[in-house]
Order: sequence, then structure tokens, then C-alpha cells
Amino acid sequence: MNNGSKFHGAVVPLVTPFTAAGGLDEPALERLVDAQIAGGVEGIFVLGTTGEGVHVPSELRRRLVELAVRRAAKRTQIFVGLGDVQLADLSEANESFHVGADAVVAHPPIREKVTPEKLQEWFQSILERLEGPLLLYNMPMTTGVSIPLDAVEKLLGHPRLAGLKDSENNPQRHEEMLKRFGGKKDFSVFIGVGALMEKGLKLGADGIVPSVGNLIPDVCHQMCVAAKNGDWSAVEKSQSRMMSVAGLYQKGRNLNESLAALKAAMHCRGLCAPQVLPPLKKVSEAELEKIRQQMGELNLLNQK
Repeated sequence: MNNGSKFHGAVVPLVTPFTAAGGLDEPALERLVDAQIAGGVEGIFVLGTTGEGVHVPSELRRRLVELAVRRAAKRTQIFVGLGDVQLADLSEANESFHVGADAVVAHPPIREKVTPEKLQEWFQSILERLEGPLLLYNMPMTTGVSIPLDAVEKLLGHPRLAGLKDSENNPQRHEEMLKRFGGKKDFSVFIGVGALMEKGLKLGADGIVPSVGNLIPDVCHQMCVAAKNGDWSAVEKSQSRMMSVAGLYQKGRNLNESLAALKAAMHCRGLCAPQVLPPLKKVSEAELEKIRQQMGELNLLNQK
């Protein structure tokens, strides 16, 4: 694992807590930020896929970023997802820098599709308009397009390009990606697929972006510390624990269902309500009780 990059370690994609009326649950957000900091994580990623970013209204997005930055108070770094960003309006991205965010994260647009051949030019245009660091976000499950590694390579060296978060479940791509970009001084590579995190760290990734960190941030942090120290036995142990806990909300569910189940698990821990925004649907009472039972079996109910 390379540690010379500006950004590294466990960066947890935080869920966004909502009230029953669909507003931002501000006290819950403070609890969530505090829990991550107590777990030692190197960063918090708000308004990503796990945070239902593309569905959060703009007025709530701005308030969430402001509160997250204020609560973190420089104790950890704050990364902000830009959702379905459009070239015509990057004001939200720059407002995030104005209130103290450390970096923004952008995936290819969803509404106005850009072909793989045009993505290098599209990201270049974003970089030219930003006032701070950008991480590229490869998430073809939601965007329908994979960012070509050749496009990433052509963007290297731009003063505001900070790195890449790759959440494409493709082991061959990840190996090639790390051969090309792992270990670069000013470019961070983050692995966003749970099953590929251990191998990614071994191949030179700078960090991980684990949704399971919402429940066990300390384990995710410890995994990165162990990788930094070359303790691969400890890394393997952390990976095993992370995959077991992730199965609680991911196994047998699609992405939207797993996000609702993760919120339900966090509700069982008293961290936030199980509320999600449309088109997601919150879990049923029966499913909530099943999740609570499984959490007991995983020794997750005695932690906060």
C-alpha cells in the first residue's frame, strides 16, 4: 500500500439520515460523523451512492455538506459526491470547497449520457471549472458506463485531479488500474468493491471506500493501518469481518434494497432512522426484525 498520496486510508461512504417527512435529520448526521471519527477513519464521503446522493434535493445537499464539515472540524477529511453533475452548473461543487470540504467526487453523468470515448474530454471540462481537488468515480452499475483507463491516464498530471474511486466489480480491470496508477505520488487509487479491497491494498491501492464502514468503521480503519504496516494476516482478518457484516445488508439484495437494509441496521444501533428517499423503499417491520436478529448473531448490537 502506498502512503505518499494526499488522500489515503479508509474513506467511508456515509448514509444520509432522513426524518419521516423526508428532511435531513441533523442530530443523526452529527451522531454518524462522530461515530466515524471515533472509529479512526481517514475520511467521510457524503452524498455518494450509499448516501443516496443522486436523489437528495439540492437544498438538503448544501446543508448536509455544511454540517458534516462543521461537525468533523478537521478531525477527518470530508469528500463530497456531486451526484448527477452537469457541466453547465458546478456551483454546488465549488460551494463545497467554500465551506471546507477537502475534495469532491464525480461519476459520469446519468441523465445526459457521455460515451466512453468522450469521458476524458468531459472530465477535463469539469477539472477546468473546479476550485479544488476532484476524484473520479467509476460506478457503471449506476451510470451505465465504465471510465476507460486510457482516459484516466490522459488526465494524469492535472493539478486538480486527486485520484480515482473504482467501484466496478472487475478484478482484471483493478489489476491493470493498479499497475498503471498505483504508487503515484499525487494520484490516489481507492477500491470501492468490498471483495476486492484486500487484493487492491496488496497491489498498491491507497485506500478503500467501504459501505460497511457505516457499521464497523474501526475495522475498516484497522485494515488500512495493517496494510500500511505490511501485516497481511491482519488485513485478511479485517477483510473477513467486513465481508461477514456486509452480507447482513447485501446478500440476496440489489443495490437499492441493500441501501435500505443498511439504514435499517443502523437504526437497530440507534444511529439513524430507517428512512430512505424514493425510489428506494424502507424495509418492512418483518425484515427489520430479521436484520436485528442477524446483527445479534454478528455481535453488532452492543456497539455504537
